[in-house]
Amino acid sequence: MVRKLVSIGMVLLAIVGLLVGCAPAGAPSPTPAPPKAATAATPAAARPANPELILATTTSTQDSGLLDVLLPVFEKQTGYKVKPIAVGSGQAMTMGERGEADVLLVHAPDSEKKFMESGHGVDRRLVMHNDFVILGPREDPAKIKGEQLAIAALKKVAAAKAVFVGRGDNSGTDQLEQKLWKLANLDPKGQTWYQQTGQGMGATLNIAAERSGYTISDRATYLANKKNVKLEVLVEGDKSLLNVYHVITVNPKKSDKINAQGATAFADFMVASATQETITRFGVDRYGQPLFFADAGKKDEEVGG
Repeated sequence: MVRKLVSIGMVLLAIVGLLVGCAPAGAPSPTPAPPKAATAATPAAARPANPELILATTTSTQDSGLLDVLLPVFEKQTGYKVKPIAVGSGQAMTMGERGEADVLLVHAPDSEKKFMESGHGVDRRLVMHNDFVILGPREDPAKIKGEQLAIAALKKVAAAKAVFVGRGDNSGTDQLEQKLWKLANLDPKGQTWYQQTGQGMGATLNIAAERSGYTISDRATYLANKKNVKLEVLVEGDKSLLNVYHVITVNPKKSDKINAQGATAFADFMVASATQETITRFGVDRYGQPLFFADAGKKDEEVGG
C-alpha cells in the first residue's frame, strides 16, 4: 500500500515537472506588489496642521527670480503653501506689525532693528547680501562714472540738476537712498530734477531708463532687467552700498492667525546649507556672476568684508 502511494506521488511530481517545462522561455514572473510605503501619499501626520504661510518680502527677491527657485523647493520639502507678497521692506514690516504676515525676508537693517526692539519679531537671522549700484545713462551728464563714494556721485547729480528717479516707497532701497542724500547734506525732494515713482525696483528701472535718468538699484534686480533697460552701472563698490537681507519670524502675539510653526520652518530653510548653496549659485549660469552671496552663520559685521 505504501509503495502504491509513493508511486502515485512520483507520477504527480512528474506531471508538475512537465507543466513547468512547457512554460514559454523567459516568461515574466509576476510583479510583486510595491510596498505600501512606496505608493502611499505623505502621511497626514507629517503634513503641517496649518499649511498656509504668508511671506512678506522685498520686490528684489521677486524681480530677480530668486523666489521662483527657492519657494517650490521649500513647499515640496515641508508641505507648506507659501503666499509671497512682494512690497518694499518698510511695507513688509508694517504687515508684520499688523499681524498680516507670518515671516519676512527684508533688507532694511536699521528698520529691522527697531522692528525687533519693539517686540514685533521673535527671531532675526542673517541670510545673504549683495550690493546697491548707482545707474545712469551712457551719456552720464553728471559725470559720476568711476566715483569711489556714493555721496560724491549724488552731489554731482544735484549740481548738474540731472534727472534722478527714486522709489519713494519706504523700501530698503528707498531708505538707503534717503540715508545717502542726508549724508551728502542734500534734500532733493521738491526739486524739478528729482522724481519718485512710488513703485517697485523693476518699474523704477524702466522709468529711469525712459527719462535717461539716474537711480539706485540692488544689483540683482538690475542684472535681471539689464536687457530691457538702457542704464549702466556708473558707481559701485562703496561700503555704504552694501545690501543685507535677514529673515524675521513675526511675533505670534500679533495675531492668533500667525503661523509661527510655518514661519520657523521657512527661516530654518533659508539658512540651511543646501539653500545657502543654491543662493550662492543663483544667477551664475545666466549672468556670469552670483546675484546674492550666502551669509548664514555669520555676524552682521562680518558681511561684505
